[in-house]
Amino acid sequence: MTTFISGLVILLIGGFIYGKFIEHIFRPDDRQTPAVRKQDGVDFVPMNKYKNALINLLNIAGTGPIFGPIQGILFGPIAFITIPIGCVISGAVHDYLSGMMSLRQDGAQMPGIVKKFLGNKTYQVYNIFLCILMLLVGAVFTYTPGDLFAVQIAGIQGVNIWTWIIYAVILAYYLIATLFPIDKIIGRIYPIFGAILLLSAIGVFGGIFLKGYELNNLDFTHGFKGLFQLYPMWDAAGNTGAGTAFIPVFFVTVACGITSGFHSTQCTLIGRSVTSEREGKFTFYWTMILEGLIAMIWAAAAMGIYNAGSLSGATGVVGEVALNMLGPVGGIIAILGVIILPITSGDTALRSCRLMIADYLHISQKEKRNRIAVTLGIFLPVIAILVFAKLNTQGFNILWRYFAWANQTIAVFAFAAISVYLIAKKGAPKFAFLVSLVPGTFYFFIIASFLLNQSIGFGLPLHLSYGIAGVLAALYIVGVVHTGRKYASHTTEE
Repeated sequence: MTTFISGLVILLIGGFIYGKFIEHIFRPDDRQTPAVRKQDGVDFVPMNKYKNALINLLNIAGTGPIFGPIQGILFGPIAFITIPIGCVISGAVHDYLSGMMSLRQDGAQMPGIVKKFLGNKTYQVYNIFLCILMLLVGAVFTYTPGDLFAVQIAGIQGVNIWTWIIYAVILAYYLIATLFPIDKIIGRIYPIFGAILLLSAIGVFGGIFLKGYELNNLDFTHGFKGLFQLYPMWDAAGNTGAGTAFIPVFFVTVACGITSGFHSTQCTLIGRSVTSEREGKFTFYWTMILEGLIAMIWAAAAMGIYNAGSLSGATGVVGEVALNMLGPVGGIIAILGVIILPITSGDTALRSCRLMIADYLHISQKEKRNRIAVTLGIFLPVIAILVFAKLNTQGFNILWRYFAWANQTIAVFAFAAISVYLIAKKGAPKFAFLVSLVPGTFYFFIIASFLLNQSIGFGLPLHLSYGIAGVLAALYIVGVVHTGRKYASHTTEE
């Protein structure tokens, strides 16, 4: 329990101190925001900071901070330290600066920001990854809440007509949320979702202590290397992950609970509703810290369940945690909270996908027929991916692995754009760009070594993968710094 409590202290106190430091680097002021200046009643819609923060939290907190930590805790209590540190110095920095850059770039979405700061060629590559990610997000965040509802709430086993009806209802909601003005659907329904989410998180957090669950602490008996060994129950559960390297697998597995490229697309989306730059830390930075708290809670709950002898996978653990800790009624509320998380990310993922495609193709979204046309072009491939994942026995496993890897890849682009911006930013400390370049380089190493080593990529030996990834990460540093200095030589950013 001591390691878990220490992690919570790192997360909250570290977030407070480092958040102030990052805000000082950016220097928000009282200039008029795009939400006020470009108000259109559809996407540029001024809303108060509490509603913006709630929407942003529900946007970014998908399946990742639940299923990721449940699997990540299999590496042991080291997760209680790496999750909060990563969240404070990487994930929250990524989210805050992505959202604030959007405010300074006239409400631009991430593709426009990448194009401006990294150039047209990088922008073209980024768009490919981003479109793939958004389609995968739409499919994953239909599949996971649909199955949770079917199994844990409705008691449906296997695939039948009711499974597809549940998926259809979720997709219908996504369609409505994608087409209608943000304050008409999302802005109205999210407070209800938010209340359920908070009740769920508070209930599970309290249950960890009230039930007296055993939480392991860091053990230095076997030296530093022993901290990164897989948890014994990995083999007991019958999984095939024995010997899996902590780096890079842990950071791809936990994903959204630490750093997620998907978040940059959501922070820039809600950036079009922020009415004051001074609300940015509350809306962007602290919502990521809260997501890290959710990840810590579920990691601890999963460890308690595993230590009690459970052999369940991630979906089963959710049900066991909810029902064992909170009873039948409270358990249903907790499960609903978990179901809500991916749904409230899937809707805005597809909405932001519509905006980005429309911006890329220069299609005005003020006219309803244009919004419908672009939306149909998005939903058809999402449905196709969903059908494949459901009918293929390994479909979802394949889908999740590529989704997780693509998610971190998008973050690397965002960190690079942020670094270039900070190099050219007027009045910024000389080495301010390191706050984004360091985590960006780390995640470049993670995604490169993961793709080089894992079976979904090239399957190379781990040490060879590390060596190649290290060289590529060094080139990433050189490329970002060179681009930043070149940009700064002829442009100064506010």
